[in-house]
Amino acid sequence: MTATPAFEKGEIVARLREIVGEERVVIDEQVLREASVDRFKKYTAVHGIFDGPLPCAVVRAADTRQVAEVLAFADEHRINVVPRTGRTGTEGGLETSVEGTIVLDGSEMASIVRIDEENMQATAQCGVPLQVLEDALREQGLTTGHSPQSKPLAQMGGLVATRSIGQFSTLYGGIEDMVVGLEAVFPDGTASRIKNVPRRAAGPDIRHVVIGNEGALCFVTEVTVKVFKHQPENNRFHGYLIDDVHTGVSILREVITEGFRPSVARVYSEEDAAQHFSHFADGKCVLVFVSEGPKGIVEATSAEIERVVSQHPHTAVDPALVQAWFDNLNWGPDKIKAEQDAMLAEQRLGYTTEVSADWSSVGAIYDAVMHRIRTEYPHAADLTMLGGHSSHSYQTGTNMYFVYDYKINCEPREEIEKYHKPLNAIIVEEALRHGGSMVHHHGIGKYRAQWTEQEHGSAYQMLVRLKEAFDPHGIMNRGTIFPAD
Repeated sequence: MTATPAFEKGEIVARLREIVGEERVVIDEQVLREASVDRFKKYTAVHGIFDGPLPCAVVRAADTRQVAEVLAFADEHRINVVPRTGRTGTEGGLETSVEGTIVLDGSEMASIVRIDEENMQATAQCGVPLQVLEDALREQGLTTGHSPQSKPLAQMGGLVATRSIGQFSTLYGGIEDMVVGLEAVFPDGTASRIKNVPRRAAGPDIRHVVIGNEGALCFVTEVTVKVFKHQPENNRFHGYLIDDVHTGVSILREVITEGFRPSVARVYSEEDAAQHFSHFADGKCVLVFVSEGPKGIVEATSAEIERVVSQHPHTAVDPALVQAWFDNLNWGPDKIKAEQDAMLAEQRLGYTTEVSADWSSVGAIYDAVMHRIRTEYPHAADLTMLGGHSSHSYQTGTNMYFVYDYKINCEPREEIEKYHKPLNAIIVEEALRHGGSMVHHHGIGKYRAQWTEQEHGSAYQMLVRLKEAFDPHGIMNRGTIFPAD
């Protein structure tokens, strides 16, 4: 069943004020406009264009009880709810696609509950910025090992809800490997807590009902993650110029399948390398590794990297150049502002679409995407850069992060339909055609939801049953993961 609000906007706002207090219900027109989109629509947003349905209010929840009461109210009256924390989503998952939506914001639930050094875990409320948690851990010689590019802005609830990954994932894993336990609130107002244990065989792993649900099933209110020793003094940096992406993928595969786990293991195409490593790429593909952890492990990992690379034509890069790149990976408000200024001044834009596949298929996906965009996409002449990189590897395969920049030769409202959506579609279609996944870590959001059933095949009914069980009235983030009617 889909949500059909029984109340008018004024009635919804009045009831929300009764639940959480007047000061926690925001109805300022500009706040509502900005809350109606995420970074998928960053170009129209920077031009002040907000054409979709605006939410009726943004509710700044103070605690789990308020989250539960707001959700129960919304569920009873069939009001769509979009959960959010750090607002760094890129796939439309934070868009308000239904009139009268409540945007339920957990960013003020921002307490670090506990850092447990003996059991190597940290517990934080959903609104704790990852950077804040990481800084607190570093003071004790610890780290989460989680470092997405959005680290200065992203918050713990959203990281779990979108099944995020960090730049050091080849060593530490994705957020799903780090979550020990959590608390989440479901649409009927029920708060469920999954206890913190290292492992158990007590039925299916119910953490994964919550991890990656993108606000389509529940609202994450608290998270416990494992932590690790932080030993940056042992870090070793490796960089190489190589001839092609396929060689780089082969090198990644050999290092990983031999049992070694550098924290960073990446290969960049010539075009992508030119924008990240312009000071040394010289028209070549760039291969980078970082080894970290205990000194002995770092030395063994570095020796294996050098052994594998030595078997292929390459030119070594000064490690200091790689370290300089490594130290500037993340983006915060300053880089977002610079991007916005460039969009307005130069009418240009850059986006990414990330997929994953096994070792046998990832090269074919890369080639097919490059060929289709260059030969079939009608506005290929507007592309100023088309490339990709592999940045997260596993025993069984790797990801491919396609990057495309373009000069915008149309009105701002037309940009998404002319450029972003068709380019995104080609990449998704080729990943699925070759047996890969249409999304590696950004989430499905609303703009890949049309392919959700194809992604899951016969297992799609398992997802449908989860939605029917946990959100029978369809109030949670309509159109995200599950395509809207």
